[in-house]
Amino acid sequence: MPKIDELKEKVLKAQTDNDIASLYVLETQAHEIFDEDTIQGFYANILDMALENLTNTLESARKMDINEVQDFATLRALYEYAIEHYSAGDIQDASALFEVLGGLTNDNKFSNALKFHTIASKENISLDDFIDNIADIEATQKAGTFYISEFTNEAQKLLDKTQSKGK
Repeated sequence: MPKIDELKEKVLKAQTDNDIASLYVLETQAHEIFDEDTIQGFYANILDMALENLTNTLESARKMDINEVQDFATLRALYEYAIEHYSAGDIQDASALFEVLGGLTNDNKFSNALKFHTIASKENISLDDFIDNIADIEATQKAGTFYISEFTNEAQKLLDKTQSKGK
């Protein structure tokens, strides 16, 4: 069986099982084998499953557990979706997504990090400025998180400023 057919079979199984984590495991192979349109469809499927998981989580009024594989993969997909909005300049939608994500999990580090994302986007700080001035990308890379988790002193100043405004 050709590699592309094997990969398609694995992707279909992961989709059928609603297994976002397995799709992320297949991500490198997908980039090596699939064409650009198929890659876009691959990520669209991840996002569709993540949005379905988000809906189910909200309807059941439960918190996601970042240490549980499927919840982790769902949070990653939704975070990437929020960052895409932020990158595209759709700051209001990004801000709303960051706010929802921040309240969606029982992980304090993730929730606290998302507060900085939410505040920065509500203050109309561009993604480039957020990355250059508020995020500590080097420390985030060392932390090994899928989200921007480490911040500069500017982040605390921004938080203090918004709290003094009563936001």
